[in-house]
Amino acid sequence: MTINIDNLVSISEANQNFSRIARLVDEKGTAIILKNSVPRYVLLDYNFFRQSNIADDANVDEIASRIMIKHIKAFEALAK
Repeated sequence: MTINIDNLVSISEANQNFSRIARLVDEKGTAIILKNSVPRYVLLDYNFFRQSNIADDANVDEIASRIMIKHIKAFEALAK
């Protein structure tokens, strides 16, 4: 995801004027909410979220399988 500087808002601004942030997301698709001047949260347009397939079930299963294979000895030791 590319971060556009125009999409950055402080957490206090988001808290005080959420409708403005929602309009920003309607126009640009995303907003990055900063906490202590550091990107902390992402507000996404729901349609963008659905189309992006972020962490769909197939990806989660694939990642879990890789972790299991890589650390099988540790999991076996924990299972005892």
